[in-house]
Amino acid sequence: MSNAGLSPLPSSDRPDVAARLRQALLGASFTADGLLELLGAPAYAALSRSETVPALRATRGDTPLELLVRLFLLQQPVPYARVADVLPVDACLESGWLVRAGGDEVAATVDVRPYGGPGGEDWFIVSDLGCAVGGAGGIGSRAEGVVLGVGGASTTLAGITVRTPVSSALDLGTGSGIQALHAARHATRVTATDVNPRALHITALTLALSGAPAADLREGSLFAPVPEGETYDLIVSNPPFVISPGARLTYRDGGMAGDDLCRTLVQEAGDRLNEGGFAQFLANWEHVEGEEWTDRLRSWVPRGCDAWIVQREVQDVTQYAELWLRDAGDHRGDVAEYQARYDAWLDEFEARKVKAVGFGWITLRRTGAAEPSVTVEEWPHPVEQPLGETVRAHFDRLDYLRARDDAALLEASFTLAGEIVQEQVGMPGAEDPEHVVLRQNRGMRRATKVDTVAAGFAGVCDGTMSAGRILDAIAQLLGEDPVLLRDRTPAQIRLLVEQGFLEPAG
Repeated sequence: MSNAGLSPLPSSDRPDVAARLRQALLGASFTADGLLELLGAPAYAALSRSETVPALRATRGDTPLELLVRLFLLQQPVPYARVADVLPVDACLESGWLVRAGGDEVAATVDVRPYGGPGGEDWFIVSDLGCAVGGAGGIGSRAEGVVLGVGGASTTLAGITVRTPVSSALDLGTGSGIQALHAARHATRVTATDVNPRALHITALTLALSGAPAADLREGSLFAPVPEGETYDLIVSNPPFVISPGARLTYRDGGMAGDDLCRTLVQEAGDRLNEGGFAQFLANWEHVEGEEWTDRLRSWVPRGCDAWIVQREVQDVTQYAELWLRDAGDHRGDVAEYQARYDAWLDEFEARKVKAVGFGWITLRRTGAAEPSVTVEEWPHPVEQPLGETVRAHFDRLDYLRARDDAALLEASFTLAGEIVQEQVGMPGAEDPEHVVLRQNRGMRRATKVDTVAAGFAGVCDGTMSAGRILDAIAQLLGEDPVLLRDRTPAQIRLLVEQGFLEPAG
């Protein structure tokens, strides 16, 4: 793996220097909140689009915070004498966090980006120079082994991860260490792996600079660094899921044909999970001519696991190729070379009869159930992050429904989940709506169409009456046969419970 063109990294064996540097950064308010206050919302948002000019304009003063933003986030050399007032500069030079630049200036060897933890923690994500701003937003030509900072995919995975306290967590393909850092909050033991040794080094720096416990760092691809029989309560991975011809960039290209890397990761995760444990991944998958994409994903799910797979986005093959060519900065280079790479991408898709590529979330949970549940759905609409608790509750509801036949369901009582609204859709002036929609304002923000019976049922669920008694009352009100109503309504109740509109009472 070539690291040509990448700067030498700070020592990962100097926790004392990392601790002193951390205190100095905090003392100057070099934090996520401090950054937002200094730059203002527009310049702060521009950073996520890989645009640094607004931030450079906002840091033309001489305060310690402005100095640190230019040094560690915007890759600008700054005067040694000024830095010496803010940082333990000689220790940072000795341990490799800084280098001399010209006669009287110093420059950073890595990017450091402030990141706010879910509990208000002040964390710092270390990455290669030019990679803190905008995540994978394009820094021009990249060395093969470059390690990126935090991008949208990283924060999405962190947000959907179930955060219950666990004994052990595994971060596969750790990159800059953001998932390992999150896991350290609620896992007694954290193991982080990566095929790129530079990523493991940077993960160690991220954890040390964030004041987090060290992780067990292992080099290797997928589950290769995990001995057979070693299992975990939580597995997370933001893998190199890009479907591309060849494996040019380690941080994103899996090096296997098509979507085989994601398939292999999912299929092999089942045997690595403890009972009740979760495995959560971001993934890409192919939409192949003559094949249902949902069937393709169902075939990935390992035996003994429940699964919830959500497709968030679909791109046709031209959009997909253009996205990742831009990500690599190829659009800025030689036109003929760009076109040749674009052509190679389309050749690959054509050979595999791929018409589009889907992106989304895959969650597995190890279960002892005789018939595991596999849900594959498309939900491209806005959601409310973090979703970890929503994901956990989804599987709890599966257990509840699996344990009850229709008769038991009618004996149970339910409550309407919080912040559910009802919408009635129909022609203006019509006496009755054409249909009724229940909509969530939290979590997945689902919407589901129901009939008047289900809408009326949901509206009176307050946990005081059984489902059967409510249906009997509705039958009397509508003049319907209560037996027939009891017979046809449990399927709708199950759907409303499964999707989180109704919650079991007690």
